[in-house]
Amino acid sequence: MRLWSLHPSLLDRAALVAGWREALLAQKVLAGGTRGYTRHPQLRRFQAHPAPLESIGGFLTGLQEEATARGYRFDLTRVLHPAPPASLPPIEVTAGQLAYELEHLRAKCEHRSPEHLALLPAPGDPVPAHPLLRVVPGDVEDWEVR
Repeated sequence: MRLWSLHPSLLDRAALVAGWREALLAQKVLAGGTRGYTRHPQLRRFQAHPAPLESIGGFLTGLQEEATARGYRFDLTRVLHPAPPASLPPIEVTAGQLAYELEHLRAKCEHRSPEHLALLPAPGDPVPAHPLLRVVPGDVEDWEVR
């Protein structure tokens, strides 16, 4: 499961589509609809949010908005609690996590969509986060599986 902390506009097509699918699975887990993945490390930040289902709904809404801007059709009716990400208390993410994810995405794009590499921030440039997230100083998050 990869719930990208990166701003959805940075994701290539494959990462955006996979991120949508994985976040829908995360929503199902948080809603108690499955017994699997309940302890997945990427869910910790949503489980710790004061409103877990609303936070994953805001996360999904952010992905859906980017998909719509690209002409894709992600079905917002699949989101249990859709909400503009800015309307929710933000989830903190470290700058180190964003840098780590950007390099992870860059490695993936080298193989599957090299044309997308030019759209990614250059090393050392600020890395925008998903609109639900607020960037704070720090290293890679402890929930990240390396």
